[in-house]
Order: sequence, then C-alpha cells, then structure tokens
Amino acid sequence: MKKIELNIVGLSYSQAQSNSYALVLGEVNGKRRLPIVIGHYEAQAIALELEKMKPSRPLTHDLFFNFAKTFSINIVEVQITKFHEGIFYATLVCDNGISIHEIDSRTSDAVALSIRFHCPIFTSEEIMSQAGIVFEDEEPSQESMDETPDDDISASFRNLSPTELETELQQAIEDEDYEKASLIRDEIQKRK
Repeated sequence: MKKIELNIVGLSYSQAQSNSYALVLGEVNGKRRLPIVIGHYEAQAIALELEKMKPSRPLTHDLFFNFAKTFSINIVEVQITKFHEGIFYATLVCDNGISIHEIDSRTSDAVALSIRFHCPIFTSEEIMSQAGIVFEDEEPSQESMDETPDDDISASFRNLSPTELETELQQAIEDEDYEKASLIRDEIQKRK
C-alpha cells in the first residue's frame, strides 16, 4: 500500500450535523482533502493542542500522552486504514523501543494524539479515491468559515479591553470552558 501523508488543514463547526465538527485533512503536496465528521470533545482536544493552550488539568488525550511517555511508548505514525459506511477507521503505530504494535483507534482520537506525539498521519490511495474531495487553488472565504453558532458569544467580547479579555481568558481556562477560551483567544489575536 502506497502511503499518502496528510496534514490538518482545518477544523470548523459542522452545519450539516448538530454538535459535530468537520476535521479537514489535506494531502501533503496535493489538492485532495479528506473531510471527517468528529465530535465536540475530540474537536476541542485537537484545537487546544493546535493552539498550544494548556488546560488546568490534563484532558484524556494529554493523560494518554503522559502515560505513554512515562513508559517509553511512542506513537510513530497514524494510519487511516478504512472507510466504510461513512465511518473512518484508524490505527496507531506504536514503538516501545523493542517492538512495533498497531492499536485500533477512532480517527478523531488518532489525530488528537498525532498532534501530541508530533507524528505523521497517513492514508491510502483507495481511501482518498473513495472519500477525498479535490480542491482547486481557491480557498474557502473567511466569511463562510466565520459563520458559527458562537458568533453571538464572540460579539460580547468585542467591547472588552485587552486586560479584561486576558482576565476572561484565564477564568474560562480555570472553568475548563475551552470553547469560550478559544473565542476569547481569537478576539485577542484579531486585535494584534
């Protein structure tokens, strides 16, 4: 099987399915994209690590990472191995320094772990042909990417001072309200 390397292109709220998110993986040096519907919790775990935001207590994926590192287990790659009836299947390829083991995983969890372990994500030509979408050079408009149910919430932060935003951000992290924290962080970034 020829491996096709993928990277994370985007993560956004899914308009098609409520309480779901669309994780978009892109073919490295290619135009094909692999859209994967994932749950809220997994989207949060991916977004927090991508943004280098540290929760006050470790999330499940952070706990798994810490556990694996403590016992000298490393995930060397993630493989998206199957697409059946709209569901993607994945495998974690793990190395303990003595042998290589493959562990079955949900694709969303595998991607969340790949970010933490800094390991590549691969799939096959068969899966890309089956579920991939070809994108031309045009990028989705920022306006369409910004249309989320959180727009009303983020509007309430626009009138806060930078100091008030930082205070709100710290409080959201302490309350483990990472969705709110990401919206506040976005507002802070817009002002820079």
